[in-house]
Amino acid sequence: MTLDVTVYSAANCGYCVLMKNFLNEQNILYKEVNIQEKPEIVQELMAATGRLGVPQTNINGNWILGYDPNSAMKIIQQLTTTNRNGELQ
Repeated sequence: MTLDVTVYSAANCGYCVLMKNFLNEQNILYKEVNIQEKPEIVQELMAATGRLGVPQTNINGNWILGYDPNSAMKIIQQLTTTNRNGELQ
């Protein structure tokens, strides 16, 4: 399964930097959306998560609020784990 990862961030956000660094260290490709450059995205985030803060990370439809590398890895592992027949689950 291909991972579709988007990090919603803002300038001068230390936790956003930590999340992006974590994904880089794991060799996970991601798109970054700066909500200050695209303010229309804020309403979409509110509708999806009910939160305004950043970072918010979407991994194949699974949301991670804030800097939470443990939750990110858990989701990534679930999405990329193969079953006994070698098929992605």
